[in-house]
Amino acid sequence: MCLIVTIIMLVLSIQNLMQHQWLTGMVQLLIALGFLVLLLRNIQKTRCDRNGGCDNGCMITDWVAKLV
Repeated sequence: MCLIVTIIMLVLSIQNLMQHQWLTGMVQLLIALGFLVLLLRNIQKTRCDRNGGCDNGCMITDWVAKLV
């Protein structure tokens, strides 16, 4: 689901930015980046679950998880 929303929002963002609708394009770009971070976090957590835990942490998603 995150992948689909990311792709759709990214495409819409690019289209709006090409049409010089800056505010709408930037908001959609931020939403797409947010879903991309969620997607990366889900992938990392799945890898950790399969391997029995992560010793090195989840790098970029650690500070995102602490914000929430």
